[in-house]
Amino acid sequence: MAAQFGSRLRKGAFTTAVAAAAVAVLSASQAPGVTVDDQGRQSAAGTAPTPDVQADDTDTATGNSRYYTDLPPLNSPNPAPTTGTVPPPATGATESGIPATVLDAYQKAAAELRASKPGCNLPWELLAAIGKVESGQARGGRVDASGTTIGKILGPALNGNGFALIKDTDHGAYDGDTTVDRAVGPMQFIPSTWAWAGRDGNGDGLKDPNNVYDAALAAGHYLCRNGWDLSTQQDMSRAILSYNNSQDYLSTVLTWLEYYRKGTHEIPDGTGTLPSHSSDTGTSGPNPGPTTPPAPHPSPGTPTPGGTTPPKPSKPGTPTTPGKPTTPGTPAPKPTPTDTVDHLERTNADKPTAMAGAAFTQRIGARAETKGGKAVAKVRVRFTIDGDTDTTFAGGEKFAAVLTDTSGVALAPALQAGEKTGDVTVHAAVAGRMVPAVAYTATVTERAADALARTSDTKQTCVAGGTFADQVEVKATYKGAAADQVAATATLIKSGDDPSENDKGPYFKDADGKAVRTLKDLHTDANGLLKLPKLYADDTTGTFLLRITTAGGATLTVELTVTAPDATGSPSPSPSGGSSSSPSPSSSPSASPSA
Repeated sequence: MAAQFGSRLRKGAFTTAVAAAAVAVLSASQAPGVTVDDQGRQSAAGTAPTPDVQADDTDTATGNSRYYTDLPPLNSPNPAPTTGTVPPPATGATESGIPATVLDAYQKAAAELRASKPGCNLPWELLAAIGKVESGQARGGRVDASGTTIGKILGPALNGNGFALIKDTDHGAYDGDTTVDRAVGPMQFIPSTWAWAGRDGNGDGLKDPNNVYDAALAAGHYLCRNGWDLSTQQDMSRAILSYNNSQDYLSTVLTWLEYYRKGTHEIPDGTGTLPSHSSDTGTSGPNPGPTTPPAPHPSPGTPTPGGTTPPKPSKPGTPTTPGKPTTPGTPAPKPTPTDTVDHLERTNADKPTAMAGAAFTQRIGARAETKGGKAVAKVRVRFTIDGDTDTTFAGGEKFAAVLTDTSGVALAPALQAGEKTGDVTVHAAVAGRMVPAVAYTATVTERAADALARTSDTKQTCVAGGTFADQVEVKATYKGAAADQVAATATLIKSGDDPSENDKGPYFKDADGKAVRTLKDLHTDANGLLKLPKLYADDTTGTFLLRITTAGGATLTVELTVTAPDATGSPSPSPSGGSSSSPSPSSSPSASPSA
């Protein structure tokens, strides 16, 4: 939700004080306008620093509706735990954490924007900061397996009473109000903005503002419009202000952004802490809407997220009927499929392997099961690639969330091997439920070729002391296809039976012009081609061998002939009409080339 309609920007020159002001709010609990409650949480009290930033005077995503003003805990967030493990208990652990499905939605949206709008440089932490300020991370992660909120999250009626007057634009389709509009969903879009900004983030064919995947992707595209580059503070501030035209909103979002950039962790869905301070009243949260269920088991006298107080229990001594409650109890919610998952099982026994730069043919999967081993469908399984690796899932992401099918199986997108070789760890965990993750180890091997061939059959001949006219060029292939970026070595060897480096005959030159007879760290190009540097001949005549080998074991031996010049300086003719002379045993190895 966004700031009061009465809040207006001061037009002026941009200053880099924006970021400094946000950090100052986070670090100084005694700063004017900041209060700290008994849980160590901060909130802005209306007198927070108002950095002077110029923003475009355009419509906002939220209609300048209400938003949460709570600031992060004073303590730094805990380091992220290993996927599938419970984060260590600590003060503010749930408040600093982000519900699993909501976190997945933010990261998936940012990954999509990296591919479609790379110049925007959208950090997922910005989506998390806005999601925290707008809806308290979808009311603490109260979403189902598909990412849709359990009950609608609605902002106040934009009827001109303290907020903008925005008459109904959707006939109540999204907000249930046919008179005026309300901000809707975890990212609090007003219907008129959603009409053009809405996106399908979870691939179900719908654009639903109540779905955190759809809303996060829509927010990402909204923030990345106008050619803004969010790696610059000026464009970052303009984008945030376009979401809600308020300086206090800008400062609050930047504070959460800085906090999440320092680290956060995943918590189960539905366990997030709800904020308690709002921009319009200072103490009550956003109106959850009539269809949103109350928080489970509220303490007597404790305000509920909607701002109301449940009835207090009867006074001591009030007679009650034995065995019956004094008031009807709230029926226990029906367990979701996620609630019934006891464990995950691997679906693959083998260790997936692929060559660097290639796609893995074997897909990694996990099966969700109850304690009795029964398959559980419609459960979101989150796959994460861990460690220092450039291997990703198809599309360039290091995480993916997939719903289990009717057999309880979720298959991750195909792995795409990067250039770093070695083992890669992939974890599969149930989003929103802390059950042990299952781990896979995939292996990336170096690029390889299984065959080498010359691109020309021209004989390699040279006069002693001269230069070979043609450079040797070869093509590497793997299973018939061009093998690109394959490492190769070229060595002038003594003989077919002795692959050690020769100390006489043809040679290459290094950067200093010195003779070298072994070239390492060669690589084929994108077409699998490798052209060697020029070859030179010393004064030794005869037949010599050049052996080229690649990663993967492909080998090719090329015969080189060095002849003595005749009296005129030309090569002496050979009986076959060639330009080579018979080598003497003392001057040249005798070996047959091997392909």
